[in-house]
Amino acid sequence: MELFYFLVFGGLSFVVAALELSKSNKDRINTSTAFNSFKNNYVLVYSLMMAGDWLQGPYVYYLYSQYGFGKGDIGRLFIAGFGSSMLFGTIVGSLADKQGRKRACVTYCITYILSCITKHSPEYKILMVGRILGGIATSLLFSAFESWLVAEHNKRSFEQQWLSVTFSKAIFFGNGLVAIIAGLFGNVLADTMGFGPVAPFDAAAVFLAIGMAIILSSWNENYGDPSESKDLFTQFRGAAVAIASDEKIALLGAIQSLFEGSMYTFVFLWTPALSPNEEDIPHGFIFATFMLSSMLGSSLASRLLARATIKVESYMQIVFGVSAFTFLLPIITSYIVPPSKVKGGGISFAGCIQVLGFCTFEGCVGIFWPSIMKMRSQYIPEEARSTIMNFFRIPLNIFVCIVLYNVNAFPITVMFGMCSIFLFMASILQRRLLVVAEVHRTKSQEWTSMKERDTEAEPLTI
Repeated sequence: MELFYFLVFGGLSFVVAALELSKSNKDRINTSTAFNSFKNNYVLVYSLMMAGDWLQGPYVYYLYSQYGFGKGDIGRLFIAGFGSSMLFGTIVGSLADKQGRKRACVTYCITYILSCITKHSPEYKILMVGRILGGIATSLLFSAFESWLVAEHNKRSFEQQWLSVTFSKAIFFGNGLVAIIAGLFGNVLADTMGFGPVAPFDAAAVFLAIGMAIILSSWNENYGDPSESKDLFTQFRGAAVAIASDEKIALLGAIQSLFEGSMYTFVFLWTPALSPNEEDIPHGFIFATFMLSSMLGSSLASRLLARATIKVESYMQIVFGVSAFTFLLPIITSYIVPPSKVKGGGISFAGCIQVLGFCTFEGCVGIFWPSIMKMRSQYIPEEARSTIMNFFRIPLNIFVCIVLYNVNAFPITVMFGMCSIFLFMASILQRRLLVVAEVHRTKSQEWTSMKERDTEAEPLTI
């Protein structure tokens, strides 16, 4: 393996370690023993769930290509996953609010395990079924678990600020440390031990089964609105009204869709971007490096969220702006660095520059997750939390499906340019959310002051 990869991985490891070890009391929030026990249980489960997801990540595209499918066929498989998430995601989100979030989390485990099993077959139709199951599971992963956490946190009367601690830790471990270990472990299974690209999917199924056992044995059930009088259509309508009537929720949904749409497109694009001439690149190790960058971002986010004087709506503008620039690097390098015509070999100089840019983007992803979770906990009403969160995923899934359907129609640089534009738009909308939130806070403070003055006022005597 080339020295470049070890230098980047080692440098990032040093920075992450330095950040974590240098944390002062200002960077930490004092919590109770009961909360720490609750937080650790959730972080453990979330980490196992994410291990099941991350083990598959670097090998999905590669496995399909090993089965002999081209970019177009692989693109349609990806479309099936995002399409099923779009079609079924809102339904399963509403069912989670009505039938129980714990039950939805268990359903995620079962569905994703079945998806992993389908990877053993080289038959296109069976792989398509697996992608559809995976799409449904993804909707549950990014709605049911967070909804369960917020509801259970409030039910136990923990302080609201402590939520950001759980979010940061979950992302640091689940989207950072566990992802790195998963990338390296997958590399060992598939390459070092020679079990092939299907082995990480088998390992993922094992981790999902362990996580499901912990959920069944230690989690309580909670609901959004369990009212029997509300059917699915009523829940959909209520969620749509909430989004349409509150500009903050609508802006948050647009921001999430723009960023996550670009992020999921990147999942599909980074492999061909780094190996345009079939260069031999260590997929698992590069993936682990990306996740280390995400870990760095979540470490920075924990410091930012611990400071009450720093508003999440404010610093996220910068995060989206930096993300937009990183996706311009493939375009810039295509003009500055002459393309190589030699097939195979190691990563090119342009590829090295792009790796650094992609690591920066993953750092922004690490900041994004706990920050968007914090904003969702502030702005989305509890009774329809899972439903609204899956409503947010509809436009992002449409966007990704359109991109993947036309993946052969445009050069990869055009794809990155489009994602860069969407990220810049997210930065603009984040600015608008900051303004609207400030106006809302000011009005709330004025209303509270008026009520306090009315309460303290002496009654008139005649």
